[in-house]
Amino acid sequence: MREHPRLRITTDQGIGISAVSRPGIRPAAFLFVHGLASNARLWDGAADHLASRGYRSVAVDQRSHGQSDKVDGPFDFATLADDLLSVIDRSFPPETAVVAVGQSLGGNVVLELADRYPTRIAAIACIDGGFITLSRAFPDWETAARELAPPSFDKVLYTDLEKALRKHYSDWPESGILGQLANFEVAPDGAARPHLERDHHFRLLAEMWRHRPCEIAPGIRQPVLVIASTRPMSGRAAKKESVSRFSKLLPRSRVIWLDAHHDLHAQYPRRTAGWLEELAQEVSP
Repeated sequence: MREHPRLRITTDQGIGISAVSRPGIRPAAFLFVHGLASNARLWDGAADHLASRGYRSVAVDQRSHGQSDKVDGPFDFATLADDLLSVIDRSFPPETAVVAVGQSLGGNVVLELADRYPTRIAAIACIDGGFITLSRAFPDWETAARELAPPSFDKVLYTDLEKALRKHYSDWPESGILGQLANFEVAPDGAARPHLERDHHFRLLAEMWRHRPCEIAPGIRQPVLVIASTRPMSGRAAKKESVSRFSKLLPRSRVIWLDAHHDLHAQYPRRTAGWLEELAQEVSP
């Protein structure tokens, strides 16, 4: 698959953010923000389709993820939003109608971004995220940390991991499989090593525990698209209630439900891109 150019953007706090850039000619552009322990490459399929439709985009590796700088913090949502603002300021002209799209953790981050910098964000899309409130889903932080702890990849060879992922995601497009593989680097001994360090993973989880999206939602004036997966089956009722509560607090929202993986943008990139284009057309000057 075609490799798109990487940008290296230094934030106002001096953090190096790696991003994948695609050109376009339309007045609206997309900022793509991945979820926890993920990376910019999961957006390749959707971003490529939108590029074929004339839309510019920048997909970021958030701090400590992918090819961006590894830092010990801070990881609070205000800081993560400030990182994104630096990317926007250095990537798009001021008149650009920026549609900020975030998946999972990234959905909560773009909500924070739109709240803090409303004049720079024309619309937001929350892909199976934005509404995530861990403090409502788990009785305490210790339970959340235990239940959401990342799996161990000690002594897992990258070649074996690739075989397992290709089998598990056999119905996915190649862009989605390569995006999943990009969550890892190859260690000198051939082992698969996650880009996001375990300690950083837990520190980000702790910030998610503290985040209260439903307190932010009523102040969001931009149109918000929520695309949510009906999975997992065991938690479907609670998830639907969470999405419903969140969307009703937003002044301008639309919710789409899809039977898909949590990374639905990578599983169904063209379908996701179609919905995102509709959102961009809504806010294009």
